[in-house]
Amino acid sequence: MIVDAHNDVLLELVPVDGQASPGELVLRVGRERLFDRYWLPRLEASGVGIQICPLYGACAPGPGAPERALAQEAELRRAVEENADRACLVRTAADLADPRLRLVLSMEGVEPLEGDPAAFEDWYERGVRSVGLTWNHANEFAGGIDTPAQGLTNPGRHLVERLGGLGVVLDLAHASEQTWRDVLEVGVPFSVTHAGCRAVHDHPRNLADWQLEAVAARGGVLGMMGLGFVVDPGEPTLSRWLDHFDHAVAVMGIAHVGLGADFVAPPQPRLGLEGFNGPDEYPALVTALRRRGYDGERLDAILGGNWLRILRAALPA
Repeated sequence: MIVDAHNDVLLELVPVDGQASPGELVLRVGRERLFDRYWLPRLEASGVGIQICPLYGACAPGPGAPERALAQEAELRRAVEENADRACLVRTAADLADPRLRLVLSMEGVEPLEGDPAAFEDWYERGVRSVGLTWNHANEFAGGIDTPAQGLTNPGRHLVERLGGLGVVLDLAHASEQTWRDVLEVGVPFSVTHAGCRAVHDHPRNLADWQLEAVAARGGVLGMMGLGFVVDPGEPTLSRWLDHFDHAVAVMGIAHVGLGADFVAPPQPRLGLEGFNGPDEYPALVTALRRRGYDGERLDAILGGNWLRILRAALPA
C-alpha cells in the first residue's frame, strides 16, 4: 500500500476569486468535481491507500485565510460523503485500517488560525491531523524559508506544544532553519511531508543533512517530493529523483524515508518529472526503486510503512 504525505488536491477543488499570485498552484475550480473525476480513480488504481490532503490558507493571510480553508474543508467533506463507498476521512488510528481510500486532513500554513493557537481546536474537530506551520513566507506563528532568521513566536511555541497533546503530526516542510532550531529546543516529534535533499540539489525547499539527521533523531519521516524544481531542473528524471532517495536513506536510515510527491492535476510536465506526473505513474516509481535495489521490507517501508507508523503512533486511538 502507498501512503502519500502531500497532494494539493484541496487547493485545486475550490474556486479562487481574482488572479492567482505567482507560485500558486491554482489549477481547477470546484464545480468541475475534480476529485470525483480525476483524483479518486487514479489514486485507487495506483495503489494509494492513504493520502494526506492539506488545507492551504497561506496564500490568503489575514481575513481571507479562514474562509478559504473552510471552503476547502467543505469540498473535501462533500467529496467524501458523495463517495462514501470508496473514500473516508481519517480521524483516529483505527480509521487507518479502513479498506477504502483513507484521506487525512492537514494544514499547510496556519494562517487560518489568525494568530490564536486556541483556534486550532475547531480545526481539530473538523478532522485536521497534520499541521505545517508555514508555507514559504512567515506568519504569526513561525518563519518560513523566505525568512530564514525568523523562528517560532510565542503563539507558535504554544501551538507546537498543543499539537503533540492532541495527537497531530507536526510538519516542518517550508519552515525556516530558525523555526527548525526552535522546534528542536521544544523537544517535540516532527516529520516533513514533502521536500528533497540539498546535498543532491541545492534548493531552499530541500533539507540540509543536519535537518535530515534531526528528522531521524525525532523518529520522523521525510516525504520525497517529486517536482522537478527540487529534484533537479536540469535533469528532472526518475533516476535523478532516486538520487535523493539514496541520499536520504544513507543519512537517515530506511525507516525515515517515505513519499510526499506533491502532484498537481492535470499532469504538468513543466512541474513534474519525466515519466512521473500523477498517481497513475506510481508503478514506474516502484519499478525504478526495485532497480536501485529497494525491495521487500525496504521497499514497503518507503512506499507506505514508514508513514503508516507515524500516523498510528500520533493519531488518537
